[in-house]
Amino acid sequence: MNLSKIDLNLFPVFDAIVQTGSLTAAARELHLSQPAVSHALARLREHLDDPLFVRQGRRMIPTPYARQLMPVVRRALTSLQAGIKSPQSLGFVPETSDRVFTIGMRDILESLTLPGLMAHIRQHAPGVSVQCVQIERADLADALRQGRVDAIIDIALPVAPEVQHTRLVLDRLVVVAHRDHPLIGAGPVHLDTYLAASHVLVSARKQGLGIEDHELSRQGLRRQIGLRCRHYFAACRVVSMTDMLLTMPEQYARVANRQFDNRLHPFPLISAQLDAHLYWHSSAEDDPTNQWLRQRILQTVQGELAQLEHTA
Repeated sequence: MNLSKIDLNLFPVFDAIVQTGSLTAAARELHLSQPAVSHALARLREHLDDPLFVRQGRRMIPTPYARQLMPVVRRALTSLQAGIKSPQSLGFVPETSDRVFTIGMRDILESLTLPGLMAHIRQHAPGVSVQCVQIERADLADALRQGRVDAIIDIALPVAPEVQHTRLVLDRLVVVAHRDHPLIGAGPVHLDTYLAASHVLVSARKQGLGIEDHELSRQGLRRQIGLRCRHYFAACRVVSMTDMLLTMPEQYARVANRQFDNRLHPFPLISAQLDAHLYWHSSAEDDPTNQWLRQRILQTVQGELAQLEHTA
């Protein structure tokens, strides 16, 4: 039997007749006229080549074939009704979910976000998995709109009205130096010392300035770049073995330098605050699944920041 040749709207009529035992009562249940129900039953009888019901007194009694069909139709209709409920009514059950979340995130924020997030997931939602990807900033709105990512974590950016966001981290620049740096030690990094030093610049680009260089250029100043590399972990290790300096966001610096004998010092200029935001599409605003992910990210980062402040 090819289902494409059958009007599936006929099966709720069949189920209503089974439940009520009457064409009149079925019509009332379905908010249809009795002739409409009679016509639907006639079409279904033709498709299935069976009378389906026979009249005994005032009741419609299912045929043997109809009795076999009854539980199949009931299960199908129940599953369909459950499946087409709104996302809000369906909810999200993390304990049994096998959802794969995709988060757009740059590596500088992974160490701040992922450890606590995955610890929570492993304990409370063991079937859930996460994959991190890097999204070009110009592609942020399209990636969210098309569902290629569930959320994005990045710096504060101008975004389209369809993109919702909230501030995740408020940060500032610090200077990382070896604990026994000959010109700094435990004291502050003076501007002349900073400018005279050799610096590590972390950037995924082959050329261009860092945020700290833009701050310096506003004052007509320029520093010496001795190493340009792609990852802060490598840069922190270089600093721990040399007299070079590294400028980076404070919260990530606290995480990345835990295993190195480095100190964090205030940036010698008053610099702009660095914001990291959590972005999601407006269509996911009330989606329980996306809400759960956003809440977990926010709680994870807030907990990590509180711990870093306590141990600073």
